[in-house]
Amino acid sequence: MTPKFLQSSRRGFLGGTAAAAALTTLAVPARAQVEVVPLDRYQPDYLTAGEWAFVMAACARIIPSDGDGPGAIEARVPVFIDRQLAGDFGAAADLYMEGPFNPGSDAYLGTQTPLTPARIYRDGIAAVDQWCTDNLGSPLAELEPEDQDTVLRALSSGDLNLGDELREFWALLVQNTKEGYFADPRYGGNHGMQSWIYIGFPGARANYLEWIGRNEAYPLGPVDIAGERA
Repeated sequence: MTPKFLQSSRRGFLGGTAAAAALTTLAVPARAQVEVVPLDRYQPDYLTAGEWAFVMAACARIIPSDGDGPGAIEARVPVFIDRQLAGDFGAAADLYMEGPFNPGSDAYLGTQTPLTPARIYRDGIAAVDQWCTDNLGSPLAELEPEDQDTVLRALSSGDLNLGDELREFWALLVQNTKEGYFADPRYGGNHGMQSWIYIGFPGARANYLEWIGRNEAYPLGPVDIAGERA
């Protein structure tokens, strides 16, 4: 199940993102998944080997594989995150990045750091791994799951303070993990439309209006934007 420091209900934890992320237009150009490379042989577009190991470990704890639905690893969420960081999202192409920046501002005023999302990940991972090494003897990816949860819990609560420029790292990591779990498979995550099957989402089917309000389970599986059926 989803670790308690995130939320006791996996459906509750994921639900806030499902509708927004499932068919959203994301920054990275779509690429047909002709061959699905196993994650242990995947060559990241942006992340270094150490950063990839961190993202794999963190995603595996945020949406674990032992719950009642597919985990982040089965859904290939780390691939989604890597591809997003390598593209316009990672470069903050759609964000206003001129100062001044005021970390104390209301969250509704948007990001308050001069760092791009890609740089927040790079510096955030380095800072967390350094803390793990100094205090627990190994970077996050090499710790036992219970110790990984302790570290992520500290990030979530703010007890592990990375400073003003990196304070968005945890929220960004969780949000991107949810997005990769529910986005169309063309973006690298939601492999095999597993998360859509899990929540009963029909995907990009042309028309299912006649089923709205019938209070019945939709009988057909999801379809992705490319027209593939689960």
